Amino acid sequence: MLEFDPDTFGTLNADEYDALHDPGTTEESVALIAELAGDGARLLELAIGTGRIALPLKALGFEISGIEGSAAMVEKLREKPGGEDIPVVIGDMADCAITGDFDFAFLVFNTLFNLTSQAEQVRCFRNVADRLAPGGAFLVETFVPDFSAYHDNQSLRTTKIGFKSLWFEAKVHDPTRQVIEYQRVRITEKGTRMVPLVMRYAWPQEIDLMAELAGLTLEHRWGGWKREPFTPESKMHVSLYRKPAN
Repeated sequence: MLEFDPDTFGTLNADEYDALHDPGTTEESVALIAELAGDGARLLELAIGTGRIALPLKALGFEISGIEGSAAMVEKLREKPGGEDIPVVIGDMADCAITGDFDFAFLVFNTLFNLTSQAEQVRCFRNVADRLAPGGAFLVETFVPDFSAYHDNQSLRTTKIGFKSLWFEAKVHDPTRQVIEYQRVRITEKGTRMVPLVMRYAWPQEIDLMAELAGLTLEHRWGGWKREPFTPESKMHVSLYRKPAN
């Protein structure tokens, strides 16, 4: 899938993103970010998307800006109440410049892995670090890789079945590059729709090293948005990195 770039996901998914990609953790995500950032903090969301997290934070009184790779996703954000008032720069979050110093930045829902090379992910951390004020923090949420359901580096899973419809997801894993290529297929009476995705996963310790290369230090790691302990059984992690105060 060499044609997959930062704009591809939004172009393919923007029209139905809110309906099909709700992780069910929005309320606790917003609550923890608001608590960690503190009153009056200037916030930066990478991959701001349609505003699932940004709009509730804005409603709480935070000053928030965003970076987003897809113009189509930003159009959906602009259609929502308050969406027009959030400054968003459209570009690749690994390299895109945005004006201002921020107290708290965040990148949630596995979106770090939408950068499909280690080099891009490292640049993303450096880009954030350059835009954090001294003492600022960067919060990252990703899944913990789990290949127990794979056979010969492949996986095929039915996600929804109906009387006249079938949804399934095919994955191919390249462990040498830490890349998973997805094809999400929906067969209905209207025809067949395929929605691809490419992700370059990283283990938590590798993400810590990316942060260290950018001058950030791991401060907390939880196994969920409610500060659950991070254990060998955790399926995801929420990690907070801090920039030195001086």
